Amino acid sequence: MDLKLAQCFISVDDHEKALAFYRDVLGLEVRNDVGFEGMRWVTVGSPSQPDVEIVLEPPLADPSASAADRKTMTELMAKGLLRGVIFRTEDCDATFERIRAAGGEVLQEPMDQPYGVRDCAFRDPAGNLLRFTQPRG
Repeated sequence: MDLKLAQCFISVDDHEKALAFYRDVLGLEVRNDVGFEGMRWVTVGSPSQPDVEIVLEPPLADPSASAADRKTMTELMAKGLLRGVIFRTEDCDATFERIRAAGGEVLQEPMDQPYGVRDCAFRDPAGNLLRFTQPRG
């Protein structure tokens, strides 16, 4: 069996702020932008990985969800308790400086980890955890 990752999902509360970060700061390309029943899904991905996509979706992408459930998901997202993504980079320090210079919320400056990577961490505009790792060799 040959399985490959195709898509992962990140909840965002403001697609324009998310696009300014994922497209303009991280350099991901927009591949799709779809609206349905008052909600919006924007798909982004790295030009170097055309078969892997990140879908930026509403906090609770279910039109039949209750108002209470939507409120709970929004609160969890604001605390940074929902999804996160780990990106691989060839230069953790340069990636860190670029994102910090663009106003990214720093969670961890670059550091060598005991499990073989140098990494740093940020929150995106919606509060999601993003890590950027560089393999050490």
